[in-house]
Parts: sequence; C-alpha cells; structure tokens
Amino acid sequence: MKLEILKRPIVTEKYTKLSEKLNKYAFIVAKNANKLDIKKAVEEMYNVEVIDVNTMTYKGKVRSRYTKSGIISGRTEAFKKAVVTLKEGDSIDFFSNI
Repeated sequence: MKLEILKRPIVTEKYTKLSEKLNKYAFIVAKNANKLDIKKAVEEMYNVEVIDVNTMTYKGKVRSRYTKSGIISGRTEAFKKAVVTLKEGDSIDFFSNI
C-alpha cells in the first residue's frame, strides 16, 4: 500500500511571500511521513531539487459555538505541516494546471 504523503499545498499570503523571497513552499502532509519521504515526494511530483525539509505537528484545537439548542463543542483536525526549501533557480507553480 503506497502512502499518500503530500495531501495539499498551503497557499496563504505568508507562504507566498516565503516562496518569492526564500524559495520555501509549505504542504500539509501525512502524519506518519518523515523528512526523507516528504523530500522524495516533492522531488518526484514537481521535478525540483529539495535542499531542506522542516516539519511541524499541530494538535487539534477545541472549538465551541452557541446555537439555539445550546453549546456545540468539537475539535479541529490535527495535522502535520512541512516547509520545503528548494535549490536556487527551482520553483513550484501551484496554479499552472487551473
């Protein structure tokens, strides 16, 4: 069974600026993926050379809201984020296939 490592890219103002200035891109990845797996997946999928991979794991936060029937509480999803630094000259265009 092949592990689906890269779930989706993170496209926010913060990471758009990072990609323009420092050539860093962010992805939501599988929780059990390690740095070597992430590096291989990015290199194969986007045909670029990865220099560095930084990972962060986030716990789900407890959220509650008030409704007519009372308070509803739940959790946001826990996830793992990877910030990938590419070789100078390489870049990833997330909007090329739209």
